[in-house]
Amino acid sequence: MAGRVKLLLMFINETETWHGTPLYEAVVERLRQLSIAGATAQRGIIGFGHHIRPGHKGLFGISDDRPVTIAAVDDEKRIRAALPELRRMANAAVILLLDAELVAD
Repeated sequence: MAGRVKLLLMFINETETWHGTPLYEAVVERLRQLSIAGATAQRGIIGFGHHIRPGHKGLFGISDDRPVTIAAVDDEKRIRAALPELRRMANAAVILLLDAELVAD
């Protein structure tokens, strides 16, 4: 894979689940099963979405519902093929598709 690629970004909450598994783990695992070139889930410190509600600080001042961003990269055809399943798994997620250029593999 070289040159033009698609970068998929998903914004979810840490406490969301998919069949008893943290949603971010389930999504990254499903992307692996679909042979997407690469995916990473990262926890944020604080954030808000369409609900306009920053995460609540829990024990020791740490948010109990931190934002999680999942980034995945592959060619457009493979990323778009995964979108319907990702939408079913995370129907409240904000999902972005961005044009990107792979400069190192």
